[in-house]
Amino acid sequence: MAPRLAPVVSISHGGGPMPILGDPASAALVKSLKTRVPQILKLGTAEQPRAIVLVTAHWSTSVPTISAAERHELLYDYYGFPEEAYNLRYEAPGSPEVAALVEGALREGGLEGRRDLARGWDHGVFVPMTVIHPTASIPIVQLSVLRSEDPATHFAIGRALSKLRAQNIAIVGSGFASLHNLRAMFSGATKTSEFKKLNERWSKEVSEAVQTQDVEERGRKFEGWRKWEGAYEMHPRGGAEHFLPLVVCAGAGGEGRGEKWRDEYVGLDMWSYYWE
Repeated sequence: MAPRLAPVVSISHGGGPMPILGDPASAALVKSLKTRVPQILKLGTAEQPRAIVLVTAHWSTSVPTISAAERHELLYDYYGFPEEAYNLRYEAPGSPEVAALVEGALREGGLEGRRDLARGWDHGVFVPMTVIHPTASIPIVQLSVLRSEDPATHFAIGRALSKLRAQNIAIVGSGFASLHNLRAMFSGATKTSEFKKLNERWSKEVSEAVQTQDVEERGRKFEGWRKWEGAYEMHPRGGAEHFLPLVVCAGAGGEGRGEKWRDEYVGLDMWSYYWE
């Protein structure tokens, strides 16, 4: 009998600290983070993960880098919010042990990772996790995305991490795969019917890749994601960091069809994906 595998979830994490500041526009995202994600992770049950490896859009490095301290400060890496946004706390432990397992899994996958004892957790970690798991009792190890933005390498990172799932270590990607184009959002371009239709076609392409059952074929599709219609409108050149956590998750998901859900945000459908 095959061992039960911990899940893989690629979430839409919202804008800055807004999901935990009562932002009405974030209501749908918050509801899913409070309900869907804990159910997928089986939080509060005997099957909940013993640790979470969280791949964050807000940490870009030259090589895969792993937070390895026992405790982490929080990085309030956003600007112009109320004072309460800079007093937030999330007291989940880190795990040097799991960080070493991540480094070992990457090495076995032909990738050289490194551990970092100094870096704190950015808002891609503590904001969604505050909503998902407010008791903060599960250890978290943060993993960076790469400045190279190379999709094949990110998919390979996910394939390497997939081995940890049999040890009841869940993989969570924290980004905004459906759209992260601040210029388009602030200019109002995303409210036009043309942009909304383009976003729908783009999301259909992403979802079709996620739901490809064969992992090798899925990898080939994600390697070519920049050729998909709308790719540069949703994630401008040099700004793929919010899509890359999904690519890692797509690799970690292994064989089988990924599942999805959508949340309305700024008048668009924001899709999140998972593998169980």
